[in-house]
Order: sequence, then C-alpha cells, then structure tokens
Amino acid sequence: MMLKSTLSALGSRPRPFDPVLEQAGRIILGKAHEIRLAVACLLAGGHLLIEDLPGMGKTTLAHTLARLLGLQFARIQFTSDLLPADITGVSIFDREQNEFRFLPGPVFTQLVLADEINRATPKTQSALLEAMEEGQVTAEGQTRPLPQPFFVIATQNPAHQIGTFPLPESQLDRFLMRLELGYPDRNAERALLAAGGQRQQLEHLAPVIDAGQLPELQRAVAAVHAAGPLIDYVQALVEQTRRTPAFQHGLSPRAGLALLAAARAWAWLDGRDMVLPDDVQAVLPAVARHRLRSAQGGGQALAEDIAALIRSVAIP
Repeated sequence: MMLKSTLSALGSRPRPFDPVLEQAGRIILGKAHEIRLAVACLLAGGHLLIEDLPGMGKTTLAHTLARLLGLQFARIQFTSDLLPADITGVSIFDREQNEFRFLPGPVFTQLVLADEINRATPKTQSALLEAMEEGQVTAEGQTRPLPQPFFVIATQNPAHQIGTFPLPESQLDRFLMRLELGYPDRNAERALLAAGGQRQQLEHLAPVIDAGQLPELQRAVAAVHAAGPLIDYVQALVEQTRRTPAFQHGLSPRAGLALLAAARAWAWLDGRDMVLPDDVQAVLPAVARHRLRSAQGGGQALAEDIAALIRSVAIP
C-alpha cells in the first residue's frame, strides 16, 4: 500500500471523474466502491450487469450515470413477451415512398438500461449480443452502427425469483463486470429514510462530463501502462482458475483481456498512469465471478472462491 501511495503522488494528474464519483455517491448512498467499479467498467469500454433484489438502487444507479455523463439514455423493460425486434428495431412499409423503412429500436442510444434482463427469454436476450460485442446491429440484411460511446447496464433479479430465465454463458461473458449493491449500512439507510429517498434528486443532476469526451478518455485509459511483470500476474491468475478444482472451468482469454482493461481503468481513476497488482485485485471479483462456476453445486463463484484465488497466486 505504501508503494501505491508513493506512485500515486509521483504520477498525480487531473482526475476528471472525481466529481462524477462524488455526486453519484450522494444519490446511491454508502456504495462508493460499487459506483467506482461501475465507472471503471464504462471507462474500460465494457458493459455492466447488476444483480440484486428489487429496490436496491440498480435502476437509480443507471439513471445517475447517464445524467452525470451527459449520455443519451433509453430504458428497455424486459418481460417474457418481449421480442428481439422490440430491442433492435423493425422495418415498416412506407406507402408514400413505396419502400420499406427501418425504425431503429431503443438500443440505438448511448446508454441502454436493460431492466430485469433475466425476465425475458434467452432468444430475446440474444438480441443484445451483437450490439454489446461489436457496437452494431444487423437487421433486414443491413448492418447499422450504434452511437458511440455505447454502454449497456443490465439489471437482473436473483435467479430463484419467480418468472426469471437464466442468462446464457455467452450473454454473461459480454458483461465486463457484474456487481451486487447489497443492503446499505445503517448510517446510509438512516439518511435515505430521513430524506424520503434519493430519486427526486436525479432531476437536479447536471452533466459533469461531456459525452463527446468519453471516447478520448477511454483511449487514455487504454494507454495506461501495464508492465511485463503485471501482465505475468494477470496471466497467472487466469491460469490458476483453469488448474484449481474449485471451478468447473477457467477464465477465457477474453476474460483476461477484460481483467487487464478494468485494472487500467481502476488505476486511471486513482490518478496513475501504470497498473499495480492492487488494481487487478480490486476489480477481479467483479470481472471474474459471473464467468466462473463453482465446482460445488455449479452456481456462480462465491466471494470466498475469488479471495482464495487471489491468495493462491504470488505477486511477481
């Protein structure tokens, strides 16, 4: 930790996202770590999955980030009767022009909230796969680019709740991070109760970052230096997931890239231009848990599984 403090001081530079983190923390009380992970996910160019019980602030977090970052926003309420065309768009016949005209769906925006994504069928969930991976939509034989930046925040209820469908592994893997907000601590909940909720404050939020700046900031994050030994550490963590009997299968190469990208974003938010092992460890649970299956029961990896993984791999 002393090394991290020293490097932060030597490599200090402007931290334009500090006001974003601060103002978001006034809306989502007591969740500074989770907010920072969500922002790091965006800066790394990834998509975010938030799984928790109803009423925990998942949707509010998505609205908050959209407002603070000045992003075009659309919400899609996923239900069992939702169709892929309801997401991507549909062609209709224009009698005046005597031709078909494509009407873009709500996915054609900068920040898409896929609310309760696991209440839709896997077929409908798959309508997001191309959009999330390639930033485009192919419909009616034509490929159309999506606005940039493009960011999906999906919320889902726990799998044991009535009316939910499991997300296929291919869909889960498109999310760079998966978070749980959890219950607020006592002080945060007391402040929430005294204020009567925080959603009314959303109306007064003004953009802190110009959405047009985000691609440039994402490029700056991608340029954060990862030294050879740091890459060795990331590779060792990924390889350990493939060797340990704790998991049914290990992390893929894409997961390793996601881990490194998230660590770069975490370091950049800390005002540094180089990645440290601390950064990798900070983002590893959010990057890896939804990609790993526990050998005990086959469910998603537990927090203690990830903690054991970190302890089992030495820092170079």
